[in-house]
Amino acid sequence: MIRNMSVIEKSTLPNLIYRGKIRDTHDVGNDVLLMVATDRISAYDVVLPTAIPGKGAILSKLSEFWFKKTEHIIPNHLLSADALSKTLDTFRNEVADLGEIAKRAMLVKKAERIDVECIVRGYITGGAWSDYSKTGTVFGSEIKEKLVKGDKFPQPIFTPTTKEEEGHDESITIDQMKNMIGEDLTNRLQEVSLKMYNFAHDFALSKGIIIADTKLEFGFINGELSIIDELLTPDSSRFWDLAEYAPGIDVPNFDKQFVRDWLDNEGWDHSPPAPALPEEVVNSTVKKYKEAQEKLMDISDE
Repeated sequence: MIRNMSVIEKSTLPNLIYRGKIRDTHDVGNDVLLMVATDRISAYDVVLPTAIPGKGAILSKLSEFWFKKTEHIIPNHLLSADALSKTLDTFRNEVADLGEIAKRAMLVKKAERIDVECIVRGYITGGAWSDYSKTGTVFGSEIKEKLVKGDKFPQPIFTPTTKEEEGHDESITIDQMKNMIGEDLTNRLQEVSLKMYNFAHDFALSKGIIIADTKLEFGFINGELSIIDELLTPDSSRFWDLAEYAPGIDVPNFDKQFVRDWLDNEGWDHSPPAPALPEEVVNSTVKKYKEAQEKLMDISDE
């Protein structure tokens, strides 16, 4: 099944205005954008030469799911499925792979992006564990309790980063964030990010998944603070298997940590170009992403 899945590495729709690591964005007029989540995959801010079949469709479906589920917390940029269908229909005679692109597309309102990534960490792992192991702090946040890898923080912590167009995003302190975008907006983003994480964490637990951490992006739409880009996907979050969770071990996951681990075991130095992924890594990654989608959305394989 995985071997026969279609791959979309680039969107072929017209009016491309931005090609990011994963998403191709098209301007369709009237302050509306069409975002296509391709099957590209990145690690350590580098796009890998190997695509993951069907990954973009999973990202878009999960983002749409979470945008709708969290509307009570904060507005988002998502427009209706009907509007998306009508927009895509205008390209029917000029885009050969429109059906595959449609599975990966979201129609969204144009936003004035805030150039800070809001990361919430509920469990100590990844870069947070590396920093804590060396300094006893997590990106400037003092941790009073003694923790082992994978421990749940007493309270989720907010660890923002810069958002770089190229290269690696850099961790910043909350005070640095205040200097960049102002105290009031920093406080608001921290409050909303923590609220979003806590809601999603509790929901995911009921589906057998631990959201260890997640990355959120925000912008202003007609002056209103809104959540944008993607939301709570295996690309932007660490999803762990609740049934297998225990502090001090590498918990089985449903995200791209599997890819990062393989790259690290290969000795890659995180500088481009990245090595190609073997078929077994590609297939395992598809399986993990699909399992996350099925668990969270209560669906079976389509």
